[in-house]
Amino acid sequence: MAVSAKEVKALRDQTGAGMMDCKKALAESGGDVEEAVKLLRTKGLADAAKRSGRVTTQGLVDSYIHAGGKIGVLVEVGCETDFVAKTDDFQTFVHDIAMHVAAAAPKYISREDVPAEETEAELCIYKEQAKATGKPENILEKIAHGKLEKYYTQVCLLEQAFVKDDQFTIEQLRGHLSGKIGENVEIKRFARFELGKEE
Repeated sequence: MAVSAKEVKALRDQTGAGMMDCKKALAESGGDVEEAVKLLRTKGLADAAKRSGRVTTQGLVDSYIHAGGKIGVLVEVGCETDFVAKTDDFQTFVHDIAMHVAAAAPKYISREDVPAEETEAELCIYKEQAKATGKPENILEKIAHGKLEKYYTQVCLLEQAFVKDDQFTIEQLRGHLSGKIGENVEIKRFARFELGKEE
């Protein structure tokens, strides 16, 4: 199917993907823009997954101060090149992460960072809560693990819904940016300070 340059440009403006990727996605989807966007997002996330092992020695440290100086955040986000670290897309992402950390107060970056003893303790609580419901034994484990999954979405930054757009998790945003810029993007660490509160 022939795709016009105007259609390709419109899709590129909407998604930020490369011209050739946009052209290919429109051809594959038979000109259906929504389908082309889905194809590009899927490809971006797949490409981002391939990049995730690459070393991120460049990047930015950014800060965000909120609520009249009552909450402050520092974040470090890595990328592969100094060139990407200077782009608006990357800088906006880093600042958005700092703002998100201030608002959502995650404790860890990913579920792999949650100490095993904390996971066990949470699971024990959820099992006790499940028993109290009086439901059959065979589904108590499922209930407890379901609650543990929900716990991860509350305490792990990458699994939290983005505060500015809860359609996306932080991991999905990271993957989208990685696909768009063609480099691995890694949220390396953060520190959140709240006046009068020990973290």
